[in-house]
Order: sequence, then structure tokens, then C-alpha cells
Amino acid sequence: MDISTFRTYCRSFDEVVEMPHFEKTSFRVNKKIFASLDLQHKRATFKLSVIDQSVFCDYRPDKIKPATGAWGKQGWTIFEITDLPDEMVIDALTLSYCNVAPPKLAVKHKRH
Repeated sequence: MDISTFRTYCRSFDEVVEMPHFEKTSFRVNKKIFASLDLQHKRATFKLSVIDQSVFCDYRPDKIKPATGAWGKQGWTIFEITDLPDEMVIDALTLSYCNVAPPKLAVKHKRH
């Protein structure tokens, strides 16, 4: 997925705000980060459940890794988005949004 498409998908969710976060760009809902974008390294970080993190990391361990330290143990997961299929990135992004968004917003995107 290219960077422009990634940004478009992030902003397509309800009530998302894009803003700087240190040297990265963050995407927030209800003032909470659900994704960040590292333009320099073409990577995105998502807030996944530990189970979802494990599934993604097992599928592409060369391109998807837990964040270092305690962040990774909390489900924060780094994706090299330009080297992965769009569908996979969108799936992770949707899960991340649903993990952080208020239930009234998340319910629109959750798979049943």
C-alpha cells in the first residue's frame, strides 16, 4: 500500500484526527492513537489485540513485527506497509480502529 492510500484509509473512519506525534504522524479517534505513520521508513504502527498481533506477525514475520518493549507486549505492531497487500493493511487498520474507538463508532466496522 502506498502512503497516500494509507492516509486516505485512516481518515475514512468516523471522527479521525490526523496530527503530529514526535517525528511521526498519528491518527486518533476520541483523542487516542489507533495508528501512526513513519514516513521516513514507510512503516505504520497499529494497536492490535495480542492474538491479532500474533496472527499477523506469524504470517509475514519479515514485514510485520511487535513494537519493542512494553509497547509490543500491549499489541502495538509495526507493519512495513509499502511491502504488504492493501487488503492486509486495511484489515489491520480496521482492527486497530475498532480496538481504540468508542463502541458506538467501532460497531460500524467490526466483523461479526
